[in-house]
Amino acid sequence: MLISHGIRAAAARTPGKIALQEDARQITFAALIERIDRVGHLAQSGLGLRHGERAVILAPNRIEYLEVVAGLSAVGVAVASIGPAASLPEIRFICEDSAARVLFVDAALEEAARAAIPASVEQVIVFGDQYEGLLQRAATSPCVAATTEQDIFSIPYTSGSTGRPKGVMLSHRGRILSAFCMAAEHGCYSPDDRAIATTPMFHGAGLLMALTPIFFGGSVRVLQRFDVEKLLHAIGDFGATSAYLVPTHFAALFAMSAEARGKFRVGTLKAVISGTAPLAQALKSEIIGYFGDGRLYERYGATETSIATCLRPADQLRKIACVGLPLPLTRVQVRGDDGRALPPGEVGELAVCSPYMFSGYLNMPEATAAGMRDGWFVTGDLARRDEEGYVYLVDRKNDMIISGGENVYPREVEEVLRAHPAVADCAVTGAPHPYWGEAIVAFVVPRPGTVPDVAVLLDLCRQHLSRYKVPKDIRLVESLPRNSMGKVLRRDLRDGLRAEAAATTT
Repeated sequence: MLISHGIRAAAARTPGKIALQEDARQITFAALIERIDRVGHLAQSGLGLRHGERAVILAPNRIEYLEVVAGLSAVGVAVASIGPAASLPEIRFICEDSAARVLFVDAALEEAARAAIPASVEQVIVFGDQYEGLLQRAATSPCVAATTEQDIFSIPYTSGSTGRPKGVMLSHRGRILSAFCMAAEHGCYSPDDRAIATTPMFHGAGLLMALTPIFFGGSVRVLQRFDVEKLLHAIGDFGATSAYLVPTHFAALFAMSAEARGKFRVGTLKAVISGTAPLAQALKSEIIGYFGDGRLYERYGATETSIATCLRPADQLRKIACVGLPLPLTRVQVRGDDGRALPPGEVGELAVCSPYMFSGYLNMPEATAAGMRDGWFVTGDLARRDEEGYVYLVDRKNDMIISGGENVYPREVEEVLRAHPAVADCAVTGAPHPYWGEAIVAFVVPRPGTVPDVAVLLDLCRQHLSRYKVPKDIRLVESLPRNSMGKVLRRDLRDGLRAEAAATTT
């Protein structure tokens, strides 16, 4: 049970069907599986890569990304992925940590790659003429390899928010079971369906969302990077039935005028899937109003767990600030500090157990042991469950603010601020304070053409929050620091506030 097996089965059923499109390029299933086989032979014969070794890829979304990862993993070579915006130290670290001997790179990133790679990388293969020449010299027959479903398929690296990045080892089995679960949950991955791939493939979720449709014989339109107008054009032109987006994508969509949004055809979509970060409740209402009722699925998970829960369309406006129920074969617990499961309504750390989970962190047995406890992965997310079993994310454990001895969860304050029509986005964190310990500070991004009244925003908070949760300071900013998947980097905001406090006391 390998990822390439699903694509091969689709090619046997409908060899002439278009599997992938990217700009003016398109490739049939027959051509795609031939290229995947060529990649496998290139790895074994041309590059001398052995089962259990690793390669790295540094590129934006593109057709070659999928065929390289599928082809190498079919012969037991796992691919570690590097984001196209990675710094030179990040490139070097991932190359060294993965012990990769071969790097596949986009031509636009070749110079940066060559400046960063360690001596352990023996070969650099650039997409374009070099890559195509190597493929044409490789055999086209199916590769013979002792690869099993427990072997590692890919190794995305975490963002390193609590230290150095960790390589998350994902098996073929975990990825395939995740794909089957998504197909059952979302109902948009049949051979007749068409998907848009716009989230970065160097992330576990982005790669899975691009592979799942073709695994089941559907078609994918690949967008190299997110552009809201290109996305909307692609949905209409391609007749897309699904799109996977993150909260920042939706924010860009609703920064457009209603008139501009109304020019695009989005009625073919069966499923609008959101992930990587919780959606604000006010944003959910906008999404449903634009795309229509019965289409929005909000998922929760981590690179280590894959998808753990999903809030289905029928519950979007019934369960406020909720991420849904556990997926099939998935168990979740809300645990107290003693590791015991807490009753409904109490806040604790969320733990997940499922067959979709990772196989451990590369080269980090201690970190793997710390995250995995008796077969459960402890996520670092604070959550609660209601009497019906629905999961509500409260916040990241490390983001909790302690002000005057009281626990304050940033997301609760952010939900109130985002409900104001002049607020496009916001983030809440704590600043050092001599009396309170931490003072609550809100960073607010105004909607275009508006200037929110800070006094009005504070009054709104007083109406909906306990006194100790009301921000001591609200700052209007042009943007918030985010990682490549759109998650707000509260750590950067906290570091800036701490630097301010240190400068004031010196």
